Amino acid sequence: MLTRRTLALAVMASTALPAHAKAPAARKPLVIAHRGASGERPEHTLMAYRLAIAEGCDFIEPDLVPTKDGHLVVRHEPEIGGTTDVASRPEFAARKTRKVIDGETLEGWFTEDFTLQELKTLRARERLPQLRPGNVKYDGLEPIPTFQEVVDLARAESRRTGRTIGTYPEMKHPTYFASIGLPLEGRLHAALKANGLDSAAAPVFVQCFEVGALKALRQLSRAPLIQLVPADGGPADDPTLTYRAMTTPQGLKQVAAYADGIGPEWRMILPTGPDGALTGATTLVADAHAAGLKAHPWTVRAENAFLPPALRRGDAPAAHGDVGAVYRALYAAGVDGLFSDFPGLAVAARDHI
Repeated sequence: MLTRRTLALAVMASTALPAHAKAPAARKPLVIAHRGASGERPEHTLMAYRLAIAEGCDFIEPDLVPTKDGHLVVRHEPEIGGTTDVASRPEFAARKTRKVIDGETLEGWFTEDFTLQELKTLRARERLPQLRPGNVKYDGLEPIPTFQEVVDLARAESRRTGRTIGTYPEMKHPTYFASIGLPLEGRLHAALKANGLDSAAAPVFVQCFEVGALKALRQLSRAPLIQLVPADGGPADDPTLTYRAMTTPQGLKQVAAYADGIGPEWRMILPTGPDGALTGATTLVADAHAAGLKAHPWTVRAENAFLPPALRRGDAPAAHGDVGAVYRALYAAGVDGLFSDFPGLAVAARDHI
């Protein structure tokens, strides 16, 4: 007759892995190419996305804004004077205007005042030429891509490389665009559905700084949603909320009612001390996980201009500092992924954890 202890040992032996077998490896954090490999090519161009994929990223990020005729195109902001050659195009000189978006007055040229056909005649250029002079040689080579073109690229590169390349679109200023008759949620949902990305298991995350747009999209789609949370301010669509309150344990529980994760500024996870050095991780990642949320911080950049003083190398703002220290500390903090303008550096750091 088997004793209780003998039976327990037998069960343990029957369920133990064979000596040659290995336990499943822990899933490594995602590397999300912020606007593509935007530290090395003009942002939001297909060449920037292709380079990011070649460097090993898992997701490529397109920011979405609409055209006058309702197409979703990929630009960081609706104002395109700083990222295209529109200012040098005399046929569009009269389109220059001034608008108030989310309380900020902006002057320039805006995607919602152009048809897709018109926008396709423009060419992209580097947004930060002083910090990224090497990117300037690529100015004028590529047009503004549509969201569909980015999805098509991710799909084609997934087939070519044999690994899944996901897309990570951001809805930009949805309240503003709804106010001018160009709401984003329905258009994005239609695109997700048409491309087989309208499910919880699809290789996609949809992000937004606003709350209402994510809640509205949740009613339409099961695609994973990410609430963006900078360190300061609050959502443009809800003056009663602050991002700081949203990232408390109680606030995170409320976010979890409609979203699958948060996208905080990386400094909310890794603050710096008076000496400009990293001081150690906050509890934000652990708090997010406790609420059932993923944590995908943004945006790690290599240039001194974007790094804490103790991690800078030399005095030149464009020179690269010790960005590896930021990657390593974020990975050690348990993030589920991170955004970087230099996905190749993020992948290299991840490969050593």
